Amino acid sequence: MPPKQKYLTKGVQANIPLELQLFMWGCVDAMPELKDYLQVFKLCKEDGKQIITHTSELPEYYKEYLFSSKNPIIAKVYIIEEGDYITMLLAEEY
Repeated sequence: MPPKQKYLTKGVQANIPLELQLFMWGCVDAMPELKDYLQVFKLCKEDGKQIITHTSELPEYYKEYLFSSKNPIIAKVYIIEEGDYITMLLAEEY
């Protein structure tokens, strides 16, 4: 099965650094094959560190990542899979 076409919204392009975009795509790609159409990433900052919490509902999934960052981002990002494509968007763009 060929990989699905990936898209981003203007909000993601303007507000989420490329390295975080690539990290989140990688998280979804590394998941087991059975995954929810909606992946949720909550980006927070704490003491100069970037915290990314990745969740989905069915099947239930939870993973948290923590790493150093000069400019941690606060945002909620959705990755939605529909048919032959996958879209990354900010929660407020939904």
